[in-house]
Amino acid sequence: MTRRKLPIGIQTFREIREEGHYYVDKTGFALRLIEQGKYYFLSRPRRFGKSLFLDTLAELFAGNEALFQGLEAHGHWDWGRRYPVIRLSFGGGVLRDRAELDDKIGELLAEAERQLGVASDAPTLSGRLAQIIRLAHERHGERTVVLVDEYDKPILDNLARPEAARAIRDGLRNLYSVIKDSDAHLRFGFLTGVSKFSKVSLFSGLNNLIDITVDANYSAICGYTESDLETVFAPELPGLDRDEIRHWYNGYNWTGEAVYNPFDLLLLFQRRQFRAWWFETATPTFLVDLLLERRVFLPRIGQLRSDAALLSSFDVGQIAVEALLFQTGYLTIEREEQRFGEYWYQLRYPNHEVYQSLNSSLLKAWTPNGQEMLGNKARLGELLLANDFAGLEQLFTAFFASIPNDWYRNNPIASYEGYYASVFYAYFASLGLDLTPEESSNAGRLDMALRFNGQVYLFEFKVVELAPDGRALAQIKDRGYAERYLDADGPIHLIGVEFSRERRSVVGFAVETLG
Repeated sequence: MTRRKLPIGIQTFREIREEGHYYVDKTGFALRLIEQGKYYFLSRPRRFGKSLFLDTLAELFAGNEALFQGLEAHGHWDWGRRYPVIRLSFGGGVLRDRAELDDKIGELLAEAERQLGVASDAPTLSGRLAQIIRLAHERHGERTVVLVDEYDKPILDNLARPEAARAIRDGLRNLYSVIKDSDAHLRFGFLTGVSKFSKVSLFSGLNNLIDITVDANYSAICGYTESDLETVFAPELPGLDRDEIRHWYNGYNWTGEAVYNPFDLLLLFQRRQFRAWWFETATPTFLVDLLLERRVFLPRIGQLRSDAALLSSFDVGQIAVEALLFQTGYLTIEREEQRFGEYWYQLRYPNHEVYQSLNSSLLKAWTPNGQEMLGNKARLGELLLANDFAGLEQLFTAFFASIPNDWYRNNPIASYEGYYASVFYAYFASLGLDLTPEESSNAGRLDMALRFNGQVYLFEFKVVELAPDGRALAQIKDRGYAERYLDADGPIHLIGVEFSRERRSVVGFAVETLG
């Protein structure tokens, strides 16, 4: 097969099709949406192809048949009908207040009027949109299509400024409410964004939206599937380890078929390196700040559970950690369960990239001395390779010494094992190591299990007053935490770590090796 151009950063369907780029055919999804409903909402993380899908819908409704030659939609669409399309995109720039939002909406509506050949004299923005929809229907003889991209970005850009975010939210709600009232003049409506704001806060006037975010039939509406790699991108695969590609970038799931992040794969094919391409582009600072502010227990992030209501609940000043991590793409769905008439979701990290990179970001937030933190990470890997337990004891003390004094004074959980376990976990996870935090057994929960270099390391952490008492190692042995690993090929290391908050140091470090 012939290698084609990589559509890195290209969100325009026409450019991809006319200039010979790779294209994964998503037009079948577009046909099913149009056939089965009228108004839709889709939430997906950034850089997942939402804008490209909206552009594909726009070209389809505009009847640009030449662009669809060879695609699924081509033989199943009436190309003789052309629908007027209104496109509203809030993806560009940062709007800092309601006035700037209103200016932006005015610009978007003026462009819609120019493209559709209509003019509105309504005094309000919502009235102007309603009039454009009606006039476009009358002028073109077909009902109007409204496509809204990044509908929530003006709010997300201002989450650190709640008053501005609420004012912007109210302005958007006023605009979006027009869609329902214009039903007689509309053929189709589609809104996309990163987050799903609650219907009460943003969609109170638009309660007829069908949310396909966690619909198994549309899990792969954005992103690349395993099949896409084997077919569309087959020319790019020689020289790359398929298992490694899957380990790094696959795993996003919305209750159906799992997908890869498109941006990751395209950068991998271009640069031929496994790196956190997606994560490095723009991890929202408010996410890291919120996790630290809420004092989230890091080992538990990849094991969170949520019901459907919480997972889709998002509003200014009312952001659940589970919803934020899921909607921004740092957690995905492991499985869906129905219990007592409600749907529950077990969440997990989607892949190696997100697991390692998110914990690295949190570790950097904890340890402002970047060079010291990087040195500690590198040293940790070297000591593990050498099984240098004396060196590990010294390094663990260095971990705590690097934490700012304010954390000890202001963090109410600093006296508990959980806080120190989070510190340990962040260092290990930032290396991308295979960790199982809080591993359960009939006898209780082990703090952390590590599988590395053909060996197993079982960690238990304890806070003591000043002097070690041996409880950490004794608990691993007394509760038989090692029993499930006895059939492992390599040795099993039982490691009890005891530390004193007062002395800010490891005061006990006991190791016993089995096998």
